[in-house]
Amino acid sequence: MNNYQVTSNIKLSEHNTKEIKKNAKKKLKKLRKEISEVQDTMYAEGKYAVLICLQGMDTSGKDSLIREVFKDVNARGVEVHSFKVPTELELKHDYLWRHYIALPAKGKIGIFNRTHYENVLVTRVHPEYVFSENIPSIKSLDDLNVDFYNKRMEEINNFEKHIANNGTIILKFFLNLSKDEQKNRLLRRLRLKQKNWKFSPGDLKERKLWDKYQFCYQELLNKTSKEYAPWYVIPADDKPTARLLVAQTILNTLQQFNFKEPELPEKYKVEIENYKSQLENE
Repeated sequence: MNNYQVTSNIKLSEHNTKEIKKNAKKKLKKLRKEISEVQDTMYAEGKYAVLICLQGMDTSGKDSLIREVFKDVNARGVEVHSFKVPTELELKHDYLWRHYIALPAKGKIGIFNRTHYENVLVTRVHPEYVFSENIPSIKSLDDLNVDFYNKRMEEINNFEKHIANNGTIILKFFLNLSKDEQKNRLLRRLRLKQKNWKFSPGDLKERKLWDKYQFCYQELLNKTSKEYAPWYVIPADDKPTARLLVAQTILNTLQQFNFKEPELPEKYKVEIENYKSQLENE
């Protein structure tokens, strides 16, 4: 059993945010090459897709994790989607639509950098955002109660079960960052001129809502971690260790599926020597 997997109700306050693995960078280099090889075979087999979901507070390291873990995967085999504020078109559909159309095709790894869980996270911290969805049953803030968000989480569970039943392997990672480490990373963005562009005053406003976000994360982790779509709480204060843990989890999971490259049809197999001869005698 993976020690980081959410298999029963947890309290985030009891989870470590910092863990140090020796030689994490060196070990990651080996793992990401193995992930690439597994993805090549998965692509050739064409039966499964992989969906990696990344969530975490601002500065938790999602972007750099994607870069470092997947840099050796063939470009044709990995797709990254970063979900921002919904567009006008997206708001004309239900809240899961934009995520559904971004799902990876069979043979590919899809990465959601921020995910469909923003709909029970940011919109729960800022319920007024839901009004832009123009949901007929939502008339006031009173309608955006616990039942509303519990129903959404149930809908998300059903969405994930549906795609899992149809060949999508789902792995969800919460990068568990401490408030002190976030402070250090925000200060770094301000102190280093080349990092200034990453800073937004909005980061400080959201930081004041830290406890609300932690409550919402704990709720979604406890209610949406399923055998077919598990959550993993990854200590994120040390970036090399967080990347290594995510890579290990991905590789260990994919290896269990024992992907196989398809064999040549028998009618082509018996002609291999003939084909070689034709090419060699050109």
